[in-house]
Amino acid sequence: MRKYVDKKNVQKKSYYNDRYYVTPQAPKSDAASDEVFANDMELLSQKFTINDNYVQLGHLVVFIDAKQNKDVLAFLKDELGYEMMMEMSAMDWLADRGEYEIFYEMLNLNTRKRLRLKMFLKQDHALESVSDIFRSADWSEREMYDMLGVKVNNHPYMKRLLMPDDWEGHPLLKTYPLQGDEFASWYEVDKIFGKEARDVVGPELRDSAVIDRYDTERFARLGHEVNYGDEVTADTEPTEGVRYQEDGGVFLIKKFDPAKTKTLNEQERKR
Repeated sequence: MRKYVDKKNVQKKSYYNDRYYVTPQAPKSDAASDEVFANDMELLSQKFTINDNYVQLGHLVVFIDAKQNKDVLAFLKDELGYEMMMEMSAMDWLADRGEYEIFYEMLNLNTRKRLRLKMFLKQDHALESVSDIFRSADWSEREMYDMLGVKVNNHPYMKRLLMPDDWEGHPLLKTYPLQGDEFASWYEVDKIFGKEARDVVGPELRDSAVIDRYDTERFARLGHEVNYGDEVTADTEPTEGVRYQEDGGVFLIKKFDPAKTKTLNEQERKR
């Protein structure tokens, strides 16, 4: 029986962060402080239910119900002039509240104003596709499903965008290990050699920071390379190393000379 591992948040914070440190939020102001945003909010409020709104870092942030996403976005485009969808995606709050936070980043080219439309979506609910309103939403919705598992209804071609079609899990969820789960470690081995070769090949090393002194081309032993297949020992004599530059150097590029360098002081760096 496998050992139980808590996967509520396997993508832990960086080790150098203070565990008690809370990142301060940028100050928020009322939409009435900006003439354009005040007008936008008045028109939106007349037609839709607004859960919350404020201005932060020059953006008007508006929270709505997820069921209204398509109607509100159509209104923003046709009536308020937000004709460009810059970005859309989701954030994983499943462990804390069982919901995704969906956001759409909108731009009005005439007023040069930005609006961020936000909503919360239950894990077992689906979002309505807006790819027929904004073509840029097509691949964004597919990526959102692929990476986070957010379901989107009435999309013209809803399938994975980055991961293989038969991939298990969604890599950007906080419950997904940073270096992949057991399925990920055997995926290519099973595909190329078959499951019967697992004992021979071994699991895939998915840690990008790992250094294997026995790697195929001996790149991890720069300056101490040995021939392919030769036994690697701790007392291998230094070698000239692998040449990664053409003989005679590269045109217009001079070899770095530490003796000719100069460390700039603070005043010189600001010039």
